[in-house]
Amino acid sequence: MAADGRSGARGRVRSAWSWLRALTPDGRDAFLYGTSALFAGVTAVAMRIPLYREWGRLAVGPYLAAAVLMVVMARLHRSRSRADAAAGVARTATGRGGAWRAARLAAFAIALLGATVVPLALEVVWASHGDASLHVQPEVLVVERAGIRAAHGNDPYQVIDRNGHILIRQRAIPVYELYYPYLPGMVVFGFSSGSKVEARLTDARIQFLLFTVIVTLVALSRLRPRTDARYRSLQALTVLPTAALPLATGGDDMPVAALMLLGLVALQRRRPVVAGLVFGAVSTLKFTAWPLVFLALFAVTDLQGRRAVGRYVVAVLAIAVPVVLPVAFHNPSAFVDNVIRFPLGLAGVASPAASALPGHILVATFPGIHRPYVVVAAVVGLAVLARRLFRNPPRDAAAVAELTGWVMLVAILLAPATRVGYLLYPINLFLWAWMFRRSSDPMDGREQPSGDGADEGQLPSGVSNTSTEYGVVPDGVVGETTTPVSQ
Repeated sequence: MAADGRSGARGRVRSAWSWLRALTPDGRDAFLYGTSALFAGVTAVAMRIPLYREWGRLAVGPYLAAAVLMVVMARLHRSRSRADAAAGVARTATGRGGAWRAARLAAFAIALLGATVVPLALEVVWASHGDASLHVQPEVLVVERAGIRAAHGNDPYQVIDRNGHILIRQRAIPVYELYYPYLPGMVVFGFSSGSKVEARLTDARIQFLLFTVIVTLVALSRLRPRTDARYRSLQALTVLPTAALPLATGGDDMPVAALMLLGLVALQRRRPVVAGLVFGAVSTLKFTAWPLVFLALFAVTDLQGRRAVGRYVVAVLAIAVPVVLPVAFHNPSAFVDNVIRFPLGLAGVASPAASALPGHILVATFPGIHRPYVVVAAVVGLAVLARRLFRNPPRDAAAVAELTGWVMLVAILLAPATRVGYLLYPINLFLWAWMFRRSSDPMDGREQPSGDGADEGQLPSGVSNTSTEYGVVPDGVVGETTTPVSQ
């Protein structure tokens, strides 16, 4: 019976995947925006965090509007295709025309403004007029306070506790907000908070949003050819809940994700020094980027196909060492307190990053095993990873992204203190792996076809046509290239 159940589950998963692959690009848009509307609706009524519920109420309408628009366009396209087939007319890939592109751009704009920009703007205004803690995640306030301290020449890290005893006694803010659990580079997003500029314009979330969008567009513009996977990557980092919810409420993980993408693109384009500089920059922000920075070592090559580990490592260290080490050595105990002990739940302070994931549930149920559990999980995890790297190391950007996605997924599930929101990392990494497998290799100059048809619009059988691949930039949000295909 159990075997039958597993077989049935696998069959349903395969059927769902086949259905998704068979959708046209506008059908996929409708599905993604519709699913996002459902997620926003559930968030609006079921989440225990008021800030998340507010985002859900604001975002559900725009997502629904974008989904309806793309459903209409998908139906119109299907009707036109059937009429053309009945009349014996062969439609070309450009037959969708400007109206289709305008509709897709409009749906993207509706989701971007309604689910990301407007909720963020409203939360920033509300935070400046009332209790900021009700309209912003704690990490934003932590980054801003650290930025103010750094801008005035002070150490962003404070010695908060000694042997589990809190040293700083105050009632203005929760004790866990006294910790700065990020690496020194993150303070740049809080620098403006100490300026005389209007407070609503110095909110760190605005810096997170602008940085994320700019870096994402730069990264995706370097990939060829334009594919549906590339457009999905843009959506995942700007308008879907994987980006819209964190950007509107907290957002400190989004610049990290954007730089990880840019570094992977440089790796895929065989630019070892550029990849090293980008990965060096992201490694100064959060430890969450370090697995990717390390695993990229196994795939870094130059345009001649030669291994370029030395150039890559030098570039990484040229950025990371001057930023991290001076701050860490200035006050080692404070650095370890904030960056290592607190995130691991070893500082004697309950972290708000405590989602009901397996690692946290286990430690909360058996508090006495906290320290040995962290050690055992780290040792076993590293041993398994080392075995995997010895037997089958990643050799290209797609393999690096996929393996890093699995490493981060397991780490998030097993960590004693973590957030469900951190799942945006493996989700994006798996998506990028799919995207890189459909990107051309600059070494041979050939554009890699989509392979499994996942990037092509579906047309009625028997109609001779061309395939179209849709992607981002340079014509706004989507563009298209045509390649002949025989059916």
